Amino acid sequence: MTEVLLVLGWIGLFAPLALAGIGSVIGCATAGQAAIGAMLESDGGYGRFVGVSALPSSQSIYGIVAMLTLARPVTAANAPALFAIGTLTGLALFLSAVRQGEACASAITVIRDKPEVLGLALAPAAIIEGFAVFVFVFALYLAGTL
Repeated sequence: MTEVLLVLGWIGLFAPLALAGIGSVIGCATAGQAAIGAMLESDGGYGRFVGVSALPSSQSIYGIVAMLTLARPVTAANAPALFAIGTLTGLALFLSAVRQGEACASAITVIRDKPEVLGLALAPAAIIEGFAVFVFVFALYLAGTL
């Protein structure tokens, strides 16, 4: 039983980065595909399209910091908490990155035809980012209590 707990603890340590990274890949790919399509139908503004498509990568940064904050020797006593905090943080960052990528793809589609609404078009992506920040901050707080 102790070995299982230790394995779960180690999974919890790496989960924030691994899951956030996977989500960022999916989110950036989704938005990137929209950016490439927008470039075909536009005569300029390519930098904006690429910049918006990179927004879901921020969850990977949160995952790195969460992982480093959780990093400590894994024991049978702290393994369940490490698993819970790390895995749930990773899942939240994963979903945030995926959904932010979808919001960014929609924003790219809109700003292709109406560049003046860039700020408004990015508002949904910013709201999604806010939830990732909430999870990140509370994960840091919980990690400090271990």
